[in-house]
Amino acid sequence: MMTGTLDKRMVYLLAGSLGLILILRMTLLNDSPAPVVVSAAETIPQAEQRLDQLRRIAATVPGKEAVKKLADAELADREKGLILADTDVQARAQLVQLVTDIAHANKIETHGMEDSRNKVISPDYGEITVTVSFTCAIEDLVNMLAALSNQPQILATNEIRISGGHDKNKNIQVRLSVSGLVARKLLPAEKKGLAAF
Repeated sequence: MMTGTLDKRMVYLLAGSLGLILILRMTLLNDSPAPVVVSAAETIPQAEQRLDQLRRIAATVPGKEAVKKLADAELADREKGLILADTDVQARAQLVQLVTDIAHANKIETHGMEDSRNKVISPDYGEITVTVSFTCAIEDLVNMLAALSNQPQILATNEIRISGGHDKNKNIQVRLSVSGLVARKLLPAEKKGLAAF
């Protein structure tokens, strides 16, 4: 009788094990992703047409690189006219010194800097303006303005105020504002609420 009971237990255990194995297999197979079949997104003629278009674009790259090199060289040449300094104060001092040196070369004695301003003119460049005053003959002023325009730096005369003198040599009193270009990074940041580049 024991063998009959043992056989029944073995049959039940074997049936339960087989059922558990079937459940696990079905669960594991259902969790695995189904094989993905990728269809071709484009036909062979479309792929060839796209390849031809990419080749045409790639053929223009050397020409564009040459144009970029030429533009970079021209920009570097033009930027030689910037006033080079580490701070806006140093740039202002250089501009004052430049104007003073040109004045002295034209026999004009300046009375120092009266005023200065900074102005952002683009995302890359700014303008520093200094104002000096002096007394001179009209021909000395003309020579000084000509010398300013011949400088390698990019300079501009913003304002000239001339008033007649009272001396017998007919000298005039001049208040001259001169601007120079600098890199934008030298100028202080714009205050909030003001337009900034």
